[in-house]
Amino acid sequence: MTGAGAALVIVGYALRESLRRRVFLVVLVLTVGFLALYGLGTYFAFRDVESFVPPDKNILDPKAFTGATVFGLAMFAVLFLGSVVAIFLTLGVVRGDAEAGLLQPIVVRPIGRRTIVLARLAGAAVVSAAYALVVYGLALAITAAVGGWTPDHVVGPALGLALAVVTVAAISLFASVFMSATAQGIAVFMVFGTGLTAGLLSQIGRALDSGSLHTIGRVATWLLPFDGLYQAGLHALISSTGGLTGVALQLGPFGGAEGAGPLLVLWAIAYTALVAGGAALAFSRRDL
Repeated sequence: MTGAGAALVIVGYALRESLRRRVFLVVLVLTVGFLALYGLGTYFAFRDVESFVPPDKNILDPKAFTGATVFGLAMFAVLFLGSVVAIFLTLGVVRGDAEAGLLQPIVVRPIGRRTIVLARLAGAAVVSAAYALVVYGLALAITAAVGGWTPDHVVGPALGLALAVVTVAAISLFASVFMSATAQGIAVFMVFGTGLTAGLLSQIGRALDSGSLHTIGRVATWLLPFDGLYQAGLHALISSTGGLTGVALQLGPFGGAEGAGPLLVLWAIAYTALVAGGAALAFSRRDL
């Protein structure tokens, strides 16, 4: 069996194991519940927006303000749910499977440990990124149909969220080399929360005109680039929206909107590769 064929076998095994554990069923139920709640909330938000800004006051664009606000919340939900999928798909895939005696029979040539690690990451990355793109598209369709509003940029934020959940998958896979499944899940969710907190620190520093606090937050965000990608996506939603509306929308629901150039995307890709390489190297040196 070739290396590519072996990797596909591992990916298929991972997906079948997820189906056996009802991971996708749980995700489907949560996703349907989120989209139903989002659609209901979006309907009432757009219906009542005219009372928030009187039509004779040309101060704030109520449709843009409402659309960007609710869709910003949807983007956070996509990031969170996509990260949950990524973590579930990588939960206990190295140490957990090794302790259960599942890896020993297959860690032989031509498969090898590196192939196992990279194949498990590839499977989790493809599924979680595809999930994020689909839910993002559905939320966008709901927003456009209910409120008649679409963001200034559509593709960039979607791809940014997909890359963000891939970085979370890489972090989770790395943790699975050293931790049991329970400890891994707790640790990765704490890392996820740390990334969001870093984004908030950055925005607080900017609002208070504290260069030091803003720098600390930005450095932490780049160390955990999934939050930087999320912030850049929020910024892209309203990057062409001017006036008071654009100013009011700069602060996102869970971390502010802050633009980033292509360097962040390149760094996120390199970051994922480095973390995956570190996981493969660490696994190659562990005793089974």
